[in-house]
Amino acid sequence: MTRFLIVEDHPLFREALGSAVRGAAEDAEILEAASIDEATAVLSSTPAIDLILLDLSMPGTTGPLGLIRIRKAYPKNPVVVVSAYEEPQVIASILAFGVSGYIPKSTPKSEITRSIVEVLRGGICLPSTYRDVAGDPQLKDQNRELLKRLHDLTPQQLRVLDMLGRGLQNKQIAHELDISETTVKVHVSDILRKLNVLSRTRAIIEIGKIDFTKFGDHAAGKRAHKTV
Repeated sequence: MTRFLIVEDHPLFREALGSAVRGAAEDAEILEAASIDEATAVLSSTPAIDLILLDLSMPGTTGPLGLIRIRKAYPKNPVVVVSAYEEPQVIASILAFGVSGYIPKSTPKSEITRSIVEVLRGGICLPSTYRDVAGDPQLKDQNRELLKRLHDLTPQQLRVLDMLGRGLQNKQIAHELDISETTVKVHVSDILRKLNVLSRTRAIIEIGKIDFTKFGDHAAGKRAHKTV
């Protein structure tokens, strides 16, 4: 049995993706998560997930940090990003994380099914109109150094960085993660060192450079849910 994990906060689109998955693998077992934390909980308790379909814009995470958390903690699980963002800058950056594909949410269900089949066979799925993006050296070089530094963070440090980006203070982070404030301070210090910045404000500015919500019309992206 082929096992899938759909990470998507929109119930209707989760259902649409589930339908596309069943078109690719009729006997598929489909697990669902509505947040990155739920996704990591499923991954930690469920063996042999064959493919993760991940929405790039999830509640409580900034830009690709949710994707990075999953890739860091579960590097052997193939991930296909399914996103409303269709800008070349976004796609080029996401491909740098070693994902198995990128599917715009405006893609018809039949094409999503074909893309899933392609990935299950060991390929990379990317719409033909975006194939040139993968080989564009200028787009690949953008934020390359910052992305490399983010890869140096541990999964827990990525969670803390996500919370810093949301404006949470040390006490709030400690409560959310059920750890001491002293431990939070250690994590923050390590994050600043690894990102090569001197303050948490500067760290927030740095991750803002890869906050993909600044690209395109987010409202238009939401409308793309209806096209599948």
